[in-house]
Amino acid sequence: MRRTALFDVHARLGASLTAFAGWTMPLRYGSDLAEHHTVRTAAGLFDLGHMGRIAVTGRNAAEFLDYALAGRISKVAVGRAKYTMLCHTTGGVLDDLVVYRLAADRFLVVANAANAPMVRAMLGEHANGFAVEIADAGGSLIAVQGPDAVAVLDDGDDLPYYGIRAATVAGHDVLLARTGYTGEDGFEIYCADADATDIWESLAAGGAKPCGLACRDTLRLEAGMPLYGHELTVRTTPFHAGLGRIVALDKPDFVGGAALRRAAADGTPAVLTGLITSGRRAPRAGHAVLDPVSGDRVGEVTSGAPSPTLGHPIAMAYVPPVFATPGTRLVVDVRGTREDAEVVALPFYRRSTT
Repeated sequence: MRRTALFDVHARLGASLTAFAGWTMPLRYGSDLAEHHTVRTAAGLFDLGHMGRIAVTGRNAAEFLDYALAGRISKVAVGRAKYTMLCHTTGGVLDDLVVYRLAADRFLVVANAANAPMVRAMLGEHANGFAVEIADAGGSLIAVQGPDAVAVLDDGDDLPYYGIRAATVAGHDVLLARTGYTGEDGFEIYCADADATDIWESLAAGGAKPCGLACRDTLRLEAGMPLYGHELTVRTTPFHAGLGRIVALDKPDFVGGAALRRAAADGTPAVLTGLITSGRRAPRAGHAVLDPVSGDRVGEVTSGAPSPTLGHPIAMAYVPPVFATPGTRLVVDVRGTREDAEVVALPFYRRSTT
């Protein structure tokens, strides 16, 4: 198992460690419920050193990413970022990505940890004919997330959402991005491995509390953010997940373009929707969604958990469009127990911006 530059810090803090995507990562430092509430009410600190970071540079870098990815990356301004996807020629999602434009001809592509080698390989396969270089970017990635993130950093209030710029944290040069995966305001800090411990300890001294992967999953679920391997797979297009808006269908040619245009025109047999239940047991990935009248299986839960913020179970599920209207009553088979469920709009939780 690979270790991030912060492994010794996690061990010293007594984190419960787990294997994740080929890495040894902190699952929790004590209570994942307490860590969840910390991010919603104050500031949480995450080690994201396992995420893939791929540098794409060269004269044709923007045109190449337009061709390889679903979005129109050439329209992204320097200092800004875009959420996009790498798709198969069938239109299925191979990974969801954040692409930062660091200069006119220099981009940073951030991939899910488990998919990073595949993403780099696929980008390489698509690069023929483009003047572009693709390389591992290396370094560490630390996130500070929550309403107190600006105060903890003592920086970043000027940075727009999905912006990135050079900054100094704990005396070290970093790239500071106002992005994240928790539904809260927050920042992601790209730094050298050698500086990661200093930066982590500085942010912890400023009030951010270490948080693990367990609470990261409940935070993103409350925020209605899809997770690769659950809501996003090669069997689903961005349109299935309600993310058709990220596909630049007006591009002249791009990988998966023909299939994605068909999906946009024809619609999809199943769409991602939110479910809430009131029972004690939460729906989990793989549980069947049933028509309450016929009892027929009409869909499947992709993610589910008790919501620490809302106080009741929540889930995301794929169901046919006819069952996806908010207010529709459905049933979820939770390990043999039928739980009444109601369709709700996503996200389940939206942070206050006042």
